[in-house]
Amino acid sequence: MDKDASKLKIAVHKFSSCDGCQLAFLNAGEALLSIAERFDITFFAEAGLMDDQAHVDIAFIEGSISTAKDEQRIRNIREHSRILITIGACATAGGLQALKNLATPGQWTSQIYAQPEFIDSLDNVAPIAKHVQVDYELWGCPIDERQLLAVIDSASLGVFPAPNHEKLCQQCKRQQIPCVMVTQGKACLGPITKSGCGALCPAFGRDCYGCYGPADNIDPDALGIRLKGLGMQAIQIAQHYHAIYSDDETLRESGKQWMKQHD
Repeated sequence: MDKDASKLKIAVHKFSSCDGCQLAFLNAGEALLSIAERFDITFFAEAGLMDDQAHVDIAFIEGSISTAKDEQRIRNIREHSRILITIGACATAGGLQALKNLATPGQWTSQIYAQPEFIDSLDNVAPIAKHVQVDYELWGCPIDERQLLAVIDSASLGVFPAPNHEKLCQQCKRQQIPCVMVTQGKACLGPITKSGCGALCPAFGRDCYGCYGPADNIDPDALGIRLKGLGMQAIQIAQHYHAIYSDDETLRESGKQWMKQHD
């Protein structure tokens, strides 16, 4: 058997996004060289590999679905992939571009473009899972290199890492990081955010802004009351929730309620 034929095939695809999660691959340095030795990377436009019709074992997807062409392409990728893994906030929950879902369809394009009829844009931006079956999700904005390497190693053995159910506050406690909400009165989203970033922002004395997405069993309404007690206006609380993960149902609905209080 040809040596390359025995390797698992990997593809990395981009949709509406900033490329930040793809950079987790490129920033892996020596680890990326190891991946290239162990796997056959068939498609990765950022690295100049462009065989988008190859059947692959693992397809990594960055970005959300925002055009009709995107809808067709993600279905084609799903058909050509044994395992499909979404990476980052845009692919898992719509990302910043999902903010358009809070507006009247067509409102933003008509305000920005002189001839919006030429803009190929769906009325709603959606995460990948709303269009095709997703086998595993990596959260973060962007994802962490350690997460990526762990899921590649696990998936190559036919398993996935255990899902992360921990909140950021627990990570801060373990690392003995003083709570910035308690000690500095900052509007930290740690109580409702997944851990995984290493508590990077609180470690440097700044508040978490939720880039790893909402954790399980959260109560954003209760946190909003605490944030209001810190002096935040209702619209500021809504903006905190309607940010990177604005298309998450729990954050979206809570944000709308706070917006109504502002109105």
